[in-house]
Amino acid sequence: MNMQQMIIQAQKMQREMQKKQKELEEKEFTISKGGAVTVIVKGDKTVKSIDIDKDALDPDNKEMVEELIALAINEAVEQIKAAEAAISESVTGNGPLF
Repeated sequence: MNMQQMIIQAQKMQREMQKKQKELEEKEFTISKGGAVTVIVKGDKTVKSIDIDKDALDPDNKEMVEELIALAINEAVEQIKAAEAAISESVTGNGPLF
């Protein structure tokens, strides 16, 4: 493969990576924990919503609800990282680039 072909291939991979990354940014990851908390995180790692079941809002449940929210957000972020790695691997044929 000559240099020009390599550059064209790299540009194609870059465009494909950007397209898939943009699609991922719009995707929503929904995680529920214990039936008490549901968190939706977008692929750009912004929290779209947090839903807390009204029965879980008892003051005695405060720490549990806070922990469930943290667990749900962390799980969503891990799923997003896995999706990023899958995109990288599908485009480059290699492991994660980020």
